[in-house]
Amino acid sequence: MDWTALFLSIQLGLATLLILLPVGIITGRWLAYKQFFGKPLIQGLLALPLVLPPTVLGYYLLVAFSPARGLGLWLQETFDTTLVFNFQGLVLASILFNLPFAIEPMQRAFAAIPREIREAGACCGMNPVRILYKIELPLAWPGIAAAMILTFAHTLGEFGIVLMVGGNIPGETQTIAIAIYDRVQIFDQQGASVMSLSLLLFSILTISLTYWFSARSERKYF
Repeated sequence: MDWTALFLSIQLGLATLLILLPVGIITGRWLAYKQFFGKPLIQGLLALPLVLPPTVLGYYLLVAFSPARGLGLWLQETFDTTLVFNFQGLVLASILFNLPFAIEPMQRAFAAIPREIREAGACCGMNPVRILYKIELPLAWPGIAAAMILTFAHTLGEFGIVLMVGGNIPGETQTIAIAIYDRVQIFDQQGASVMSLSLLLFSILTISLTYWFSARSERKYF
């Protein structure tokens, strides 16, 4: 087991979670309750990583982060930093790639809350913030938990976009998925087998927990 790569993957997953948790709640709630022109387009853009090959998104992020132009050039000139081949770039790429895994389950969780419950809170004099914390979040938490578990697991297993944006730098951008690839390349079947089995078992547990939370969310209203 490559513990350095595993810990780096865990750090990447936790950093992604910390940022996507509030982003997912705010965006998912907004999409669940609001109807407006262009909503399908926004939902389509957010869901794009589900159908777009990771290497394609990774390529465009690599171009965008390049210090030779655009955002990358601005960061280089303004902050003397770059997002290519470092952990900070991996975090940003992971956030963008995991948007649908965080937002869509939360959107479904908020959309499943009966409108009458929220209206009853408003009739009792609760302001929107209090309704969110006292009514909506407790009811939507199974969907929120499922989204966070799925996002974390997906981050641990991501390969293409990590390799494109971060490269393969041990101790800095080499995640567990890339470490498995390296073990296969040098014919270290035992090392590759141990790490692959660990991710396989973790993925099974993750999917099971996701379905369990989804079932709990559905039982709240039926």
